[in-house]
Amino acid sequence: MTSAPQHPDSTSPCKGGHNCPVTLPADHPLLDGRTTHSAVVRAFSADRPDTPPVWFMRQAGRSLPEYRAAREGVGMLESCLLPELASEITLQPVRRHRVDAGIFFSDIVVPLRLAGVDVDIAPGVGPVLGAPVRTAADVDRLAASGPLTAETLAPITRAVGLTVAQLGSTPLLGFAGAPFTLAAYLVEGRPSRDHLAARTLMHADPGAWRALTEWAADLTGSFLRAQVLAGASAVQLFDSWAGSLSRTDYVTHCAPSSARALSHVADLGVKVVHFGTGTEHLLTALRDVGADVVGVDYRTPLDEANRLLGGRTPLQGNIDPALLAAPWPVLEAHVRDVVRRGADAPGHVVNLGHGVPPTTDPDVLTRVVELVHTLGS
Repeated sequence: MTSAPQHPDSTSPCKGGHNCPVTLPADHPLLDGRTTHSAVVRAFSADRPDTPPVWFMRQAGRSLPEYRAAREGVGMLESCLLPELASEITLQPVRRHRVDAGIFFSDIVVPLRLAGVDVDIAPGVGPVLGAPVRTAADVDRLAASGPLTAETLAPITRAVGLTVAQLGSTPLLGFAGAPFTLAAYLVEGRPSRDHLAARTLMHADPGAWRALTEWAADLTGSFLRAQVLAGASAVQLFDSWAGSLSRTDYVTHCAPSSARALSHVADLGVKVVHFGTGTEHLLTALRDVGADVVGVDYRTPLDEANRLLGGRTPLQGNIDPALLAAPWPVLEAHVRDVVRRGADAPGHVVNLGHGVPPTTDPDVLTRVVELVHTLGS
């Protein structure tokens, strides 16, 4: 369980982080010029385009009628693993809203499914495991599934390739769940508010916890790497539940596995965004595992996040999703305030402070994009 990360169809990563030589394919959008100077890539690189770039977490999803039509009769995980459908869903919000990036349509438990884990997404509940992982023996059985291979990742690489071919100069962002969040689902067996079982295992059997999170890290890293090699121009690591941890627990028991996951793309030269909810106390730790950009949820004003991060880290965020349903003057004032507060950071990509609620009026999202694009940096 402590062996070196596995990287299908690629050379092994170097250990020098973002100074590693780039090993992207020659026809990658970052190398052939399609997305090199796009607003999102520039902002992630601590640059300031003429207008702030904007995209939305969960922009490809339930708020769009075309999404619901495309997915009719098809399960969530099945939708993620049908390349043509996943590509179409990824492209829908780019066409409708004219956002500055597409986010690959997937789910954080897709790598688990690809690895043979008995997991599904229950409507109205979320990810549900056939059996939770609670003991060292459970972890050993899980680890026997081995790493993801080029063959198992083929639906992902095909979907990314199809999408990038249509996006042109608009970058595609890769997506994966952080090892702690994956481990939390595996241990709890279903969504949880406090992750008591996961936090108990973390302290009761640190060896089993380390083995579990290292396995999850290599799964996540392979998933991210496959997306980048297929054409993604940046990646975002979601640690949905990291906010439930103390800083000490995160740094001691979770940060090493997140760093291990990101080591899988360290030699590819793409920018990495790290996002979690309720993580004001973890912002520097989220950055220090190997991220270039820190996503900030709606609880922390961007000027305060910039101060906490020492004024040297590009930010992403952080419109409050609740205000998408507020009267337009209220939402407009809030969006302007978010852009103003993000102005002192080295770079700023406007986003939500969490995902798009399914009840959101799509026209409101389009209007937000239009507003952001009128605001100078």
